[in-house]
Amino acid sequence: MDLQTLILDLQRYWADCGCIIQQPYDVEVGAGTMHPESFLRVLGPEPYRVAYVQPSRRPADARYGENPFRLGRHLQLQVILKPSPDDVQELYLKSLGVLGIDPAVHDIRFEEDNWESPTLGAWGVGWQVLLDGMEITQFTYFQQAGGIELSPISAELTYGLERIAMFLQRKDSIYDIEWGGGVAYGAVRLEDERESSIYGFEVADVEMLRRHFEDWESEAKRCLEHEPPLVIPAVEATLKTSHLFNLLDARGAISVTERVGLIARVRRNAVAAARASLEQREALGFPLAGDVDIPSGEAD
Repeated sequence: MDLQTLILDLQRYWADCGCIIQQPYDVEVGAGTMHPESFLRVLGPEPYRVAYVQPSRRPADARYGENPFRLGRHLQLQVILKPSPDDVQELYLKSLGVLGIDPAVHDIRFEEDNWESPTLGAWGVGWQVLLDGMEITQFTYFQQAGGIELSPISAELTYGLERIAMFLQRKDSIYDIEWGGGVAYGAVRLEDERESSIYGFEVADVEMLRRHFEDWESEAKRCLEHEPPLVIPAVEATLKTSHLFNLLDARGAISVTERVGLIARVRRNAVAAARASLEQREALGFPLAGDVDIPSGEAD
């Protein structure tokens, strides 16, 4: 199964389970959780189900295209189920079955691995899912987002798409997997991994990154101070500061003490945006609270 078929099959499965199939966010993010369809939708009482692919940038993880298992930008499939269904683990295992992965044949383990995002003021309890010893999914019950205790609890599934493709295609390198139509992943992405690594580790202008961090931080605050608050523009500006922080980190430009302070500055705006979003939805009367048809389990 090539990568694009893997993605389409998972999207079709989760659509049949009642998920909206959203599109990737067009702002740099370090994880699918940072997409507003996760970060903001888990707030408040409104039920919601969504799935989407999200390119996730982590400059410090880049390896110049030389590591067969690590990327500076990888693909995640993110699924949010709110409220968390009682049979969420069964739904997940059935999704693997759609890909031809039989739990009766393979060793599938759920190992405790609680999740936290300091910049989002978010955390959850959960597990990493290992398939024959390789991590392929993060499974989390969200407890808090934007510093807000969540009720109801949402279930989050984050699939590592390249790793699953490696397993299905029996490849030892991400760059050798088939993207689609006989085209290798490396033919599509190797050169930009190399260039992004050079930029992130060697070339990015540290002073410019610091200036832009200040600029986007100020812009996020300005959006939140607007009456009424401009939530999505504020979130996007905050995501920019998070990415700039990650670039500075990759450049080795952040000291241990400065790191704590910069994370707190990003979190401050993320928390303010989350609160403004919740207040906004409440003022609208939580319009999705009674109008969403949530299936009890897998669709036929």
